[in-house]
Amino acid sequence: MSTIKSIALPVVMAVALGALPVVTACRSAIVAEPSTSDLVFDSLATRWDEAIPLGNAHVGALVWKNGDALRFSLDRADLWDLRPMDSISGPNNRFAWVKEQIKNGTYQAVQAKYDWPYDREAAPSKIPGGAIEFPLGELGNPESVRLYINDAVCEIVWPEGVKMLTFVQSDKPMGWFYVENAPEGFKPVIVAPSYASASKSTDNAHSGADLERLGYEQGDVVERDGGAHYRQHGWGDFYYDIDVAWERAGNNLVGVWSITSSNMRDIEKTDAKIITDEAMERGLMKDYATHSDFWKDYWSKSSVSLPDSVLQKQYDNEMYKFGSVTRSDSYPISLQAVWTADNGKLPPWKGDYHHDLNTQLSYWPTYTGNHLDEGLGYLNTLWSQRDTYKAYTKSYFETDGMNVPGVCALNGAPMGGWIQYAMSQTAGAWLAYHFYLHWKYSDDDKFLKEMAYPFINDVAIYMEQNSMVDENGVRRLEYSSSPEIFDNSVKAWFTEMTNYDQALMHSLFAIASEVAEGAGHADEAEHWKTLYGQLADFDVDADGSLTFAKGFPYDSSHRHFSHAMAIYPLGLLDVSNGEDDKRIIDATIRKLDEFGSGYWTGYSFAWLGNLKARALDGDGAADALRTFATCFCSPNTFHLNGDQSGTGKSYFTYRPFTLEGNFAFASGIQEMLLQSHAGAINIFPAIPSDWRDVSFENLRAQGGILVSARMVDGKVTSVKLESPKQCTVKVAVPGYDVRTVELPAGCTELM
Repeated sequence: MSTIKSIALPVVMAVALGALPVVTACRSAIVAEPSTSDLVFDSLATRWDEAIPLGNAHVGALVWKNGDALRFSLDRADLWDLRPMDSISGPNNRFAWVKEQIKNGTYQAVQAKYDWPYDREAAPSKIPGGAIEFPLGELGNPESVRLYINDAVCEIVWPEGVKMLTFVQSDKPMGWFYVENAPEGFKPVIVAPSYASASKSTDNAHSGADLERLGYEQGDVVERDGGAHYRQHGWGDFYYDIDVAWERAGNNLVGVWSITSSNMRDIEKTDAKIITDEAMERGLMKDYATHSDFWKDYWSKSSVSLPDSVLQKQYDNEMYKFGSVTRSDSYPISLQAVWTADNGKLPPWKGDYHHDLNTQLSYWPTYTGNHLDEGLGYLNTLWSQRDTYKAYTKSYFETDGMNVPGVCALNGAPMGGWIQYAMSQTAGAWLAYHFYLHWKYSDDDKFLKEMAYPFINDVAIYMEQNSMVDENGVRRLEYSSSPEIFDNSVKAWFTEMTNYDQALMHSLFAIASEVAEGAGHADEAEHWKTLYGQLADFDVDADGSLTFAKGFPYDSSHRHFSHAMAIYPLGLLDVSNGEDDKRIIDATIRKLDEFGSGYWTGYSFAWLGNLKARALDGDGAADALRTFATCFCSPNTFHLNGDQSGTGKSYFTYRPFTLEGNFAFASGIQEMLLQSHAGAINIFPAIPSDWRDVSFENLRAQGGILVSARMVDGKVTSVKLESPKQCTVKVAVPGYDVRTVELPAGCTELM
């Protein structure tokens, strides 16, 4: 049985393909199991950002209606124009030079070197792939469109008895489609992006430059009997291919598409046509069995059951998208992952890797959600690009060790932009924290010694050399920043330490000490502990609320809660620490509520849900997350940043799609159900007062412990812990005293 709540009976689509080589039998059946959280519509979306999303972290497809055609917008994570940003070079490519301009009152020179080229130059950038279209002709709009999230299958049904089933294969860079009772002439054509002419798109999606700005020579689509192929050459030696192949058996059509890239890593650089040929030979049913097995395993990792249907559906769809955009061997989740905008332009913010918030929030549900393997795509990429980061650190910061660009391309190279954040002094510290979290939630000593310790240690070495100790013996940065306070003006460089940088430095030296101790480096652990002791306390205003920096209180609405990093995600301030911390936490959140959400985006509400859950305010957390789901998402649950509801939740009403808000939402639900960061396993710590029936299975606590629990009619009726080894833990359950439990290796029923 699926771990997602199912309804009715499984939908069976008969696949009758005669003697075609794509099947081993004349008649087979594909089963897609429905869920109450499925996306169900009575017509195809007419916008790409409301499409049905399919993906496997390497390739993706958006299913929608473009004019008079059914369209699959195809994408790959590694479709990138990687030409270097020329301005990030030369003798002035040094943070010391930047600081000289701040002091000399000539900061516009910095903006001209780093900020302006990001907006002016079309590349480096993520680029769209292309599309496959089926002419709808007399078919017109279907009567139903459904995404079966249990099996990652999209089904489209027309009144005339025509039915399409399509999915992105779970483990290969390809997708299948099957059409029952396909009309004559209903066959796919490849539609290439227009690299030779300007787009007339005006979709309010904060789009980038026209594709023609890239300067590519338009690729050709070459048709063949039962197929078509498209190759597009890009900058330098880069190219990518799209291939589609199909066959008919009577009234039925079956086919496969693939998209490949010369940037493909760790696998043979195979032409897309070879992949489609092999797939047709292998057969739809064999591939679907592999695909279905993957998704059954994915959903078995964890599940939640909530009494709020809005939050339940949004959560299940977030975890579906998470399984569609990350794998242990994939690139990290970029702004749009494998669903790059299909509007004839470059994607918002170039579809790049923003390490000043976006990638970090995207991986928040990895840990408690028990999806550590999927999260390794993030960490493995960061690990593999260390040489690039170290070269950047040596060149720009002129230190040893390692920092990471706050905005970077697929290969880890810096891209510039607002450099307070795009070339942040503390981006590496936030990324290092994810290595720490993976160790804490996996309890994997091998990962600790081989990855977490060396990565965190390198960042700490850089941070020690980049910081200074002032005349009062306090370790600090000469200039500090807080995303994205004062945007990219010279005022965004604070002469006082910001609470954002302060929190990340506190976190970095604390975890550097802990991982050094765990890896057997006691002297290093003591060294980092000493540096931690040199840091100042967090600054608060007269009301006890965290400020941006001394003299800069939170006094106006702002989308990025950078000043509250110490509360969430870093957990440096926590209600479990006592009344002093609780007063700061409550005052900080109260200020967020008081100044309101006028200049928030969707991810702000998702972040607020996590903050309120850590403050043990279940009603407030649920309210923030419900606002996110109902006001800042499109019908397909994509986070569109701006308020789409017309209810005035935000002055931002644009619709650039980015994923970090979606996954921060999922984390907020998990924080309401299980917390383990403060030394105890806290079950149902922040559920709303009116939730009487709620449960979860196999959420993960620190120490690698899987936890399942159920509440019925307001009373916790069962708690199960599964530990990888013998250990002692504290467990807090509503209605019971905190218990200290001796766990053997294996499963333990507490109640």
